[in-house]
Amino acid sequence: MTTSATHGRRVLIVGLGIAGIATALRLHRAGWEPVIIERAPERRKGGYFIALFGTGQASAKRLGVLEAMGDRKHPQTKTYEVDRANRRRRGMTFADVPGQPRMLLRGDVENALFNALPERVEIRFSTVPTGMDPGGRGVDVTMTHTKTGETVTERFDLVVGADGVRSTVRKLVFGPHEDFLYPMNYMIGAAILSEPVRGYHLHDGLVLAEVGRSAWVFPFADHNPGLLFSYRVDDIDAQFRKTPIESLRRAYGPEPAGPVLRQLLDDFAAADEYLFDSVNQVRMNCWHKGRVVLVGDAAWCLTLYSGMGASTGMAGSELLGNMLEKYPDDVGRALVAWEEKLRPFITSLLADGLRMRALFTPSGEAQRIVRAAFVRLASSPVTRAIFRRLTVNDQLKMRDIVAQ
Repeated sequence: MTTSATHGRRVLIVGLGIAGIATALRLHRAGWEPVIIERAPERRKGGYFIALFGTGQASAKRLGVLEAMGDRKHPQTKTYEVDRANRRRRGMTFADVPGQPRMLLRGDVENALFNALPERVEIRFSTVPTGMDPGGRGVDVTMTHTKTGETVTERFDLVVGADGVRSTVRKLVFGPHEDFLYPMNYMIGAAILSEPVRGYHLHDGLVLAEVGRSAWVFPFADHNPGLLFSYRVDDIDAQFRKTPIESLRRAYGPEPAGPVLRQLLDDFAAADEYLFDSVNQVRMNCWHKGRVVLVGDAAWCLTLYSGMGASTGMAGSELLGNMLEKYPDDVGRALVAWEEKLRPFITSLLADGLRMRALFTPSGEAQRIVRAAFVRLASSPVTRAIFRRLTVNDQLKMRDIVAQ
């Protein structure tokens, strides 16, 4: 709904990912005129496995994009805990996870949001912010085209940094990355497999969990599975001195890989697209300064161990639009109200990400034993009901934080 109070106000959104597109969609409906800038020369349409929990589903539904996202979860999905010798036993599937998340590719979420954007929303590719003055009643932003070097300075009524864990907006306005990145001393490698793991169905998931390292295969009903490596390190910088596959093979050696792990490593080595990075949370005391605000990973990266990145990116963007509508003549008050409502929820999810890290990759033998017991409780038909009763109060990821 367009209001006279916000008509004509320009908002610069930095980043064309989930949080950025959702912000543009919501603020356009609130009467703002979004301009989106993106470092990449074109839209990135790929992406890896994500889970969309109740928090994100509620916001996606109100944004009108939930059904377009779909759900790639197969009704007969099975997950197996395996070892290097390919000994297998039933493991915990997403049907056992409280909240019944949708299993998606990142591109499913981004495409649904992008297709909902009005055509007149301006998008500038190969463009980055290189200067920003957040003082006064507007924000003067200098932007540079990465191919031509051409620069331009424009004034906006609001700037939204939705440019990820190593946010340029955050660096320009709030300070250097090291002030806000909290290293978790883990590395991840992600890719899409070229085929299902040999000996398993397309809709079978696999987990190989050892002390300090794990490999996960996330199944889909209609798409090749996703692959995730997660391993603990003491020296993060050393992981980038070699090629990603060299670092992975070293991390998962020197023991013989066995048939499953060998296929996963070989598939990663052959992948045209992959992700290889350190795992960092983003922790900030304040997400806004003047008329500049951060959303999504730029403000509160929860890491993949939380599984709530996409959900909070959309919820945070929707709530931002709500508060700007509630306080149409006072951007500062809107940003304060937005953060006051959202921060306790995000703080809880940051803590949850630290706990969930042990489920993905146990750091020691004690964690491995606890994880194995947890998985057995969740996956056994006899004890599954007990597990669900024990986790019935774990409704954090189902909370519709925007509507509360």
